[in-house]
Formats: sequence, structure tokens, C-alpha cells
Amino acid sequence: MPLCAVTLTAGGRRGNTITDYVRCSYLGLDNHPTIVAGAIAAVQEYGSVHWSCARTRLNFGLIGDLESTLSELFRARVIAYSTVMVANMGALPIIASGHLTKGQKPVMVFDRFAHASLAFHKPVVAQETQVETIPHNDLNALEQICRKHPVVAYVCDGVYSMGGFAPINELLLLQQKYGLFLYMDDAHGISLFGDTGEGFARSRLPRELGERTIIAASLGKGFGASGGMLMLGTPHQERLFRCYSIPHAFSASPNVAAVGAALASAAIHQTNELRLRQEQLADRIAFFDKRVETGQRGAPLPIRMINVGDEFAAIDFTEHLLEAGFYTSVTFFPTVTRGGAGARICLTASHELSDLEQLCAKIASFEHRTET
Repeated sequence: MPLCAVTLTAGGRRGNTITDYVRCSYLGLDNHPTIVAGAIAAVQEYGSVHWSCARTRLNFGLIGDLESTLSELFRARVIAYSTVMVANMGALPIIASGHLTKGQKPVMVFDRFAHASLAFHKPVVAQETQVETIPHNDLNALEQICRKHPVVAYVCDGVYSMGGFAPINELLLLQQKYGLFLYMDDAHGISLFGDTGEGFARSRLPRELGERTIIAASLGKGFGASGGMLMLGTPHQERLFRCYSIPHAFSASPNVAAVGAALASAAIHQTNELRLRQEQLADRIAFFDKRVETGQRGAPLPIRMINVGDEFAAIDFTEHLLEAGFYTSVTFFPTVTRGGAGARICLTASHELSDLEQLCAKIASFEHRTET
């Protein structure tokens, strides 16, 4: 069976095999035999999947190996977590407390399109400091806040789950001018960019992250394993997070299978295979863009949004694609703007060009049908 083929096990289409355009395994690593073998070997070595104890009390020695490996790979001080959302939960209150900004609590500014795993924590952050939300990528609004307040932290995605990316060069200029603290969740950019797969955000930042930038990222998605991580810039930050990040102090680390899989993926990231898979993904993005016009056309990102408009028409559209054997995500407000409902398509290095061509043809036939 092709790597992106899925057999449905429930519902009216039970038994049907469809092609998945929903998963975010952009480099096709999540079923890589080396990564699967890494997970199995780790479980066999330890004879267990999980320690039911906080990681600061007792932990797998393998987690230290993973964090050291990732720190070297991504030129940062890396702490691994069970998910990206857990990493965000541990990081945002510490930033809001002012302990990373010389005791001054920053105004926490969230991009309106910041992922739900970031926005979810606004009420907790608001107990510490002032919280603002600005329009998507609105640098003028962000600079106005920087001018009014001595310390500001900006919370955004590196690559947005609905397409698009943060204007990192411009954000760095604001950082230089005002001391802006940057917290970027690059879950959808990790592994796709950079010589060692350091991601969209990290590959565009200085070699040293420094004391005013933190990156959260996934060990799933492009990385192909499981879990999340924080890339920190200073020893002070690492000490604070290891002592006071609630998920780190009171929860378990990623399970041993996830750690073994992540170590195997890290090994792949140090070989030429990473570059080949990045190029394969780029080819599929270009292939799709030649055949389907979207607002993301030409961007080197694997997420494409097919705008339909009306919510019910969007459901009809994705139903049309599913009937043809292509599974995509339907998107509604508030995930997208009102009147901007449609389909979200995740392109991966594993998609066969012949299958992708059929998908593009189905999209075109539906668009032609609605126009006439």
C-alpha cells in the first residue's frame, strides 16, 4: 500500500482506501523504518514504555542523550516535552513572569492567528501580565505597542497551520530596536528548512539565539517522531525551565518509544537523506502550484488553502474530494476568517505525483462546476 494510503475502518465508507492529505508528516518520516526501529529498540532496551513519575525524580537516561543530540543539531539548549502544547504551557507563564526579561513583566502580544496551543494559555498568562492580541503579521501594531511599553514579548507561529509564515527579518529589526522578546512556535516548519532541519524560524535567526528568542517545535510533523521541544538560548533560561516549567517539574518526559524514535530521526537529519526529502517535498509543492492557484502559490511551505467561501459549500467541496478518494480538512471560522471556509491540503514528500495530479484535476473540475 502507498505510504499515504489509508483504509477507513468506520462510517459509511468503511473499507474504502483513500489518500491522506491531512497528516503533517511533511517529509514522510513518520513511518520511516529507521525511526520505527529506533522506537522498538528503545522499548526493548529499557523493558518499559513509560515511567509513572515526574521526570525530575526519575527518568530514562536516553532523554539526556536526545536533548544533547538535538542541542547540537539545532544550535540551542533543547528541552524535550511530550507535546508542543505542553512545551508552550511550560514556557509562556515563565516569560510572562518577567524572569527572562530582567524582572520586568513584558506585555504579551499574541498574533491573532497564533495556533490554538498558544492562544489557549492567554488566561493563565493574563494572571501575570497584560495580554494583547494584534492582527495577523501586523508589524505596525506591534511596533506601536513596543513604543508604549518598555518590555514586550511577541507570541507567534514560525509557519502557520493555515498557511503563511512570520516575517522574521522584520521581527529581528524590532528586536534590535526595542529589545522585543520573540517566542515562535515552529511546529510546522521543523525539518523542512535548514541544513540540519532546524526549521523555518531557526534557519533564519543568528547562530546564537541569545536571551530574547525562544523557539518551540514539534518532534512529530516534519521530524517524524513524537513529542515537542523548546530551543533556548542561554544557560540561565535552561536552569529556570528545568526548575520552574510546570510540565518539566511535575510531569513525565516523552515516553521511551518516542525518545528512541526521535534519536533515530536526529540521525537521519545528519545525513544527505534529509536534503533529498526536502527537495522531494519542494518538487511536489511546485507541481501542485503549477496546477492549482491558491493564496500560497510560490511559497516554499507545504500547506495549501483552497478558498471556497461559504461553510456548506466548503463541506460539499471536501465531500467531493473524499468521494474521489482524497481526504482533506475542511476549515471554518474562527480557524479562518468569516467567509473564508475551504479545504486545507498538506503536501508531503511521500505523495505520488500521479496521485497528486489526480487531486489537482478533481479540484479544477469542482471549481469549474461552481463557476458554471
